[in-house]
Amino acid sequence: MNYLIAPNAFKGTIEADEAAAIISETITKRFHDAHTDQCPIADGGDGTCFLLGTELKLPRIDIFTLDPLGRSISGYYFLDKVNETAYLDVSTVSGIKYLKEYEKSPWIASTYGTGELICNAIALGAKHIVLGLGGSATVDLGMGVLNGLGYLFLDENGREIPTFSDMLFRKIRYIQSPLKRPDIRFTCLCDVNNYFLGEEGAIPVFGPQKGLDKNDFEEFGKCCSNVLELLSKKSGKKVLDKSGFGAAGGIAFGLSFFFPVEIQMGAKWFFQQVGIEEKVKRSDVVITGEGRFDSQSSGGKGSYELLQIVKKLNKKIVLITSGTQANEAGFDEVLILPDLDFDRKDFQDLARKNLFDCVRQWKGSI
Repeated sequence: MNYLIAPNAFKGTIEADEAAAIISETITKRFHDAHTDQCPIADGGDGTCFLLGTELKLPRIDIFTLDPLGRSISGYYFLDKVNETAYLDVSTVSGIKYLKEYEKSPWIASTYGTGELICNAIALGAKHIVLGLGGSATVDLGMGVLNGLGYLFLDENGREIPTFSDMLFRKIRYIQSPLKRPDIRFTCLCDVNNYFLGEEGAIPVFGPQKGLDKNDFEEFGKCCSNVLELLSKKSGKKVLDKSGFGAAGGIAFGLSFFFPVEIQMGAKWFFQQVGIEEKVKRSDVVITGEGRFDSQSSGGKGSYELLQIVKKLNKKIVLITSGTQANEAGFDEVLILPDLDFDRKDFQDLARKNLFDCVRQWKGSI
């Protein structure tokens, strides 16, 4: 029996590659005739480009840069020199995972470190940047990335406003371009289709998750509108808000004023790059999973998109998840994980044990 092991990350507990390893090892021990092929999946969320770079067996470039608050951090990206393409996730150095609750603040948090990674990739020959937008700590409209690429932000007196300053959004009046604009284009991968502006935009929907007080919505919104006007004035280009610009605090929106930017829903793009259909064809059963399958999962999340491919190819698919909303989604079997107490210090160890036990107890009869 051939099993394709293709879980998404179990958010906050187990990364996709570790989950795939746990499931694969347990399956091979449980069923002696089992042959497994591991292909952990992603949908534009945290870690998408890490999995792409790993699956495509690209060389990894490690450099030191800055985290969302300007502290030193080790970052990396994957470089495809033949195709002049670099793969990196915003979350690698600009992720919300690095901030304690009291440190979260869109007024201060910046994607500058991500800009430095991109700048390093350009120096090594990259002309195409594939950017995974999930898991960011920011709502900075990509200003940090632009700053890392040489753009400067000035106050009314023409003085540069320091990066990681809570005055940047309030005091910015001018933008200064680098002497030579980098010759690059972006493909931005996302797992949400929100616009940046509006009632379902980045500020009201994602702002609170990133530390923005509801009482600051109006002021922060006005500051963002001012930034967008300045970006338009400097570039001489009018860019309209669109689906996907709300991801990662508007990074793709800000970059679009100066660079060619293409937005792709992460799951479908990921599957094309790793050749998932061929892997499904070679399998008898596909095993996928995610932390909690809910109403948002059918909007482009990895396990749901994989389900569509598996059904098209008339194969069997099993989902491992928590909650019960997946029972009506069309999976051949749903294995339910117990809920976790995230207040426990050992909740990640317990999550791994729960996954192991869930697969070990599976009868395998579908």
